[in-house]
Amino acid sequence: MSGIVLHCAPHPDDEAIGAPATLMALRDAGWRVVNLACGLGGPGRRSQREAELREACRLAGFELRLPESLDPHSAVHEAIAELQPKVVVSPGPHELHPAHALVAGAVREGLAACGEGAPRWWMWAIWGSLRQPTLATAFGPSRMREVLTALEAHEGELERNDYRRLVEGRAAMSASLAPELLFGFGSPGDPGIDYAELLTEAVPRAGRWLLGGPRWLDAKAALAPPAEAEALVE
Repeated sequence: MSGIVLHCAPHPDDEAIGAPATLMALRDAGWRVVNLACGLGGPGRRSQREAELREACRLAGFELRLPESLDPHSAVHEAIAELQPKVVVSPGPHELHPAHALVAGAVREGLAACGEGAPRWWMWAIWGSLRQPTLATAFGPSRMREVLTALEAHEGELERNDYRRLVEGRAAMSASLAPELLFGFGSPGDPGIDYAELLTEAVPRAGRWLLGGPRWLDAKAALAPPAEAEALVE
């Protein structure tokens, strides 16, 4: 099964930092990946950052959506209504960066407005940790090179802070953490997994959000059933 996945990016480089390997895995499985730019940085650098973002999305194979309004609530609501995605990917509500938390809140409101027809919500974390990771994407060196190539289009931001170190270091750490965080402490690791991304999957059911069942992502069967026994903790 494939369809549209909407990624809501607080900043122009978050499409290559938040969960890029996951988005690329879905892209390779036939999903249409649309990156919604919810912000373009400060007024003095917006033209540069937009140009860098366009190049990064081209390299990553993502469509870029630049809304007329940079108000995240309007942008997210309009994108969900127009695109009817099956999955929305964004920062989670407990991110420490205020812009990330703002976009997470906009996504939560946009999904709530969908009622029973809401898409799934896959949440990532950069400035903090996921409270309830349930989903992991495993990948290798070739995918990491692809991610870093897209990220390198954001030259201005990398001059300020080299996020390549963050992306590679976090993914290496997550390869060790994922088995135990998803399947229970004491679960064995897999030395064959070089890198991983961690996400929390929330699935709408009967007016509440259920946690997705703990799993490694199979992009060709991306929409696995939720863990019916658990409600998502706010």
